[in-house]
Amino acid sequence: MRRFAISRFRTSAGACLAALAATFFCASAWNSTARVDAAGESGEILNYASPVEMLFSHDGTQLYVLASQSDEVRVLNAVTYVPIKSIVVGHSPRGFSLSAHGRRLFVANSWDDTVSVIDTQALDVIATWRVGAEPSSVVEDRAGKYLFVANRISDDVAVLDAHTGAEVKRLLAGRGASYITPSAEGQRLYVTHIYPNPGPERTPPESEITVIDTARAEVVDRIPLHGIAGVFHVAISADGRLGAAAELHPKNLVPLAHLEHGGAFVDTLTLFGADVGGKSVEIPLDELDRYSARPFGVAITPDKSRMFVTCGGSEAVLAIDVPHLLRYLRTHRGPYAEDLAASANYVIARIPVGHDPRGATLTPDGRRLLVANRLDDSISVIDTRTDRIISTILLAGSRQLWSMQFSDRIFSAVNDRPNGKPRCSQCHIDERHRQDSPMDLSMRKQVVALRRGEQTFYTARYSFQGQIGCANCHIDSTFDGLEWDLEPDGFGRNIVDNRLLEDIRDTAPYKWNGGNPDVPTECGPRTEKYFWRSETYDDVTLADLVGYILSLPARPNRWRMASGELTTAQERGKELFERTKDKFGYPIPLANRCNYCHSGPLGTDQKSFDVGTKKPTDDSGLFDTPQLTNIALTGPYLHDGSARTLEEIWTIYNPGDKHGRTNDLTKDELNDLIEYLRTR
Repeated sequence: MRRFAISRFRTSAGACLAALAATFFCASAWNSTARVDAAGESGEILNYASPVEMLFSHDGTQLYVLASQSDEVRVLNAVTYVPIKSIVVGHSPRGFSLSAHGRRLFVANSWDDTVSVIDTQALDVIATWRVGAEPSSVVEDRAGKYLFVANRISDDVAVLDAHTGAEVKRLLAGRGASYITPSAEGQRLYVTHIYPNPGPERTPPESEITVIDTARAEVVDRIPLHGIAGVFHVAISADGRLGAAAELHPKNLVPLAHLEHGGAFVDTLTLFGADVGGKSVEIPLDELDRYSARPFGVAITPDKSRMFVTCGGSEAVLAIDVPHLLRYLRTHRGPYAEDLAASANYVIARIPVGHDPRGATLTPDGRRLLVANRLDDSISVIDTRTDRIISTILLAGSRQLWSMQFSDRIFSAVNDRPNGKPRCSQCHIDERHRQDSPMDLSMRKQVVALRRGEQTFYTARYSFQGQIGCANCHIDSTFDGLEWDLEPDGFGRNIVDNRLLEDIRDTAPYKWNGGNPDVPTECGPRTEKYFWRSETYDDVTLADLVGYILSLPARPNRWRMASGELTTAQERGKELFERTKDKFGYPIPLANRCNYCHSGPLGTDQKSFDVGTKKPTDDSGLFDTPQLTNIALTGPYLHDGSARTLEEIWTIYNPGDKHGRTNDLTKDELNDLIEYLRTR
């Protein structure tokens, strides 16, 4: 437990963090490898795989593992788990699937906007196809005619010719369309999305499961998910009678004054299909004194006796007795979602696994469940009859696992010092303890620190009853599209929109009121006070967490041309953004020009202004100037999320021209301004 002020952090571990950060920023956390040459000797590569999904080949002889950080598909022997080959694909792959005949493997590369096509006989990439913005999953129909790709940024499903990759059409899906699951017979696709659909201010979030007919390539249904703001994997039973979607049910409309009195999220599944009467039913996974934070992956055994759910924040897999679950639904009246006694009727085991478990897949006979532990570079193998882990697969080349375990021993010794105050020099592994490599030890520690910080970001272990972690609200280290009544400053006071975490290292101060001068303050005392309700991070943990957050880069901007040039409309918008006079020739005061507050490469001068957007629920009208990095992705807008679109900022919430001089602009001119802002 940290027992000294944050000022001490800044002078001890904080100084260490500053030194580490200089290296972190040169090679961001999203880079697949970090190489260091030591004293003229050959360098060693630390290569985090970060597995997110797995598939068995149709003949059951091979296991494909999607390694999101090393940009690979790793092929293992499905019996011995011995590595066969690593196939390099595009940047940050997020989803993959086999063709109907199993001879091709399709990989959605989210940061490249491509699909890699792999020949499963040759185990080589044979084609790379361009698709929509941030593809996150891909599925071929059973006839081999269409390829369906869920695009997270363009909120749609692209339909491609499965033979040529040519785009046929686009289908509108939910905001942040991400995961596609085919029905048992392959006639339907179920598509989920991770951000809530746009809706009225301060109303419950609304999401959906988009249902697509594969033969017609048309949307045939949208299953409504009321109150849901993050939907992940879907599983369909072998008989096609039961579907289950893993999701987050936020409590963002009530003040989080005391997290221990009700929490911030309900972790649930939505069930649908004939087994639940053809309707959708939301059921809770949480227990009375223990939560199932961030459900993600779902798998149903072939005989429908068990359902398994991975819970990333809880580092666990839940085993659900399906007959007991269906019996409970028949004998108890809903709604069930917030009944913390409900899960005891059907959750029969809670199986601890590795850090941030994601995808789960069953062996063809259903006797084993494999779980991808993203932040451990490991796969847990669970016996589905005993609900116990029977083995753990360490992915090939994971030298960083040894480093992490070794550094744990060092940090344990540091934290066991009588006064409990680690020195800056002790944040590094001492050269005397190194036995296996000539590699520069400070770089080893730095790489490990990033991974340790990421583990802290994604775990829920620090919160009361394991309810939430940073990643609950910052999904995949970004944002969640919600507005929150966070701090205990009065019921319904100071509502705040969740801001994007990418590329924030040079945008201090933080919070909408600019009240936190730096990230250590934001993630240390504030987080502990308002979220964890206790002082939980030691200085090393906080330094690692801050290092991870400050290392997050901005994803590629899809509105900016690769050449860096602007379109004609964007050029016109830039002129409006930088103008010094209005359309009538009157000078615009310096402080009321767009590029005065939104200055610099990130679009912020890091100061607070009153731009006339104060609401009756706000204590102050002064708000921090937000950065413009990838602003097109982060709606709703303004400090409280009251503007659903960029256009509403000026057409509805700027009547007095305090938020830039915009009331003289036409609709077309506002469109040009928005086109330019999207390039930031």
